[in-house]
Amino acid sequence: IICFCHPTFNTYSLICHNPQQSIEMKTPSPNLATAATQQPTAKIMKAAQGSGYGDPNDVLTVESGIPVPTLMDAVPDDKERKTSMIIRTLSVALAPGDCRVMSGMTRKFQGPPSFPYIPGGDCSGVIVELPDDYEEAYFKVGDYVSVRFNEVPRGALAEYAVVSMNVCDKVPASTSGAASTISPDEAAALASASPATAIGDAICQPGERILVLGANGGQGAHFCQHARRMGAACIVGVSDDPQRLLSAPIGCDEAIDYTKDDIWTLPKFHAEPFDTIMDFASGGWPKLVEQSKSAVNGRGMIVKPAVDGGRYLTTTPDQPTFEIHSYWQLLCIFAFPALYRAISTRTWATKTLPKYTMAMMGLPSKRDVITRTLSLANEGKLKAVIDPVGPFPFTTAGVRDAFHRQSSRHAKGKVVIHVADL
Repeated sequence: IICFCHPTFNTYSLICHNPQQSIEMKTPSPNLATAATQQPTAKIMKAAQGSGYGDPNDVLTVESGIPVPTLMDAVPDDKERKTSMIIRTLSVALAPGDCRVMSGMTRKFQGPPSFPYIPGGDCSGVIVELPDDYEEAYFKVGDYVSVRFNEVPRGALAEYAVVSMNVCDKVPASTSGAASTISPDEAAALASASPATAIGDAICQPGERILVLGANGGQGAHFCQHARRMGAACIVGVSDDPQRLLSAPIGCDEAIDYTKDDIWTLPKFHAEPFDTIMDFASGGWPKLVEQSKSAVNGRGMIVKPAVDGGRYLTTTPDQPTFEIHSYWQLLCIFAFPALYRAISTRTWATKTLPKYTMAMMGLPSKRDVITRTLSLANEGKLKAVIDPVGPFPFTTAGVRDAFHRQSSRHAKGKVVIHVADL
């Protein structure tokens, strides 16, 4: 029901795709990275610098003259170094965790060990250095890769970055064998949105009616595509930009503008309730509980009760922003409410509420979710959704604007910063 993968609470959980599934990936065409097939000769680089906690306008700059990382210096642990590599960064996709780190609201669990630090975690790039004792033949210098951050989102927003092989995979060549059609901006966005792949594979069922709260966001825009791929009969999205939800690639069957209509009170959804609510926006459960007080045996609600197969899944607590400085606060915000709701909706409240599950977005510890996401994109079954305000330039003004866009909670897809060309 609930899985706490890591106290960084950045996003995945109890859900992952079928580990038995075979995924065929093609090696990228060699011409993808001919300009970056050697170890970095530069000793200094340009990098984003977070000088402390606070507003990006006050603490975030892009500076030159930053030392290029080396595996020996950046990864002192011998075991961890064996699965680390250095990439020439191409693009970085932001996520809520990036803003949370900079805010300092979860510094006990996510704060950098010192300042200044390099923000950013999800990215794309070209491999320029592998460990001296790397014995596998899977990765090679020059490979074009898509990367999820490992443990904490830091270190990517620079011209060179140290990344983990465990949450990284090669961007495949096109199905015709030509150079990849997945751009660096798209590769970073797909890595950052890969949790939606895990959720979609795990919870979407053919023929069901799904309501997606936060359908225009970085995860929601990709989840809607997975729901369609898995055979959902009807997908209804909620956003302040309904036309975008109805258009490709998101492709909802119906879109509700929450600035004009209250999804919880629309009579047509009471008459034909949803099978599943997927909440990426936060705050839906308290409204559902309030609605249940006037319902009779689950009738009069927009989602079926648990006894009829109704489900409510969320990736966030009730408030989209939170401050946590102790394990007790962590338990009070994440564990205790989720545990109570999960138990009650599987026992005494099955006739009044849907089955509650917190699909807490922890960290994928293996590359399989990235592999599957890239494979679906390469096959044309998934399209990276990038916020149209970006991609943002790799300048002080650009990265500040990107962080503000991400923290606004009004981004339409993934917020991407373009660092360099392939």
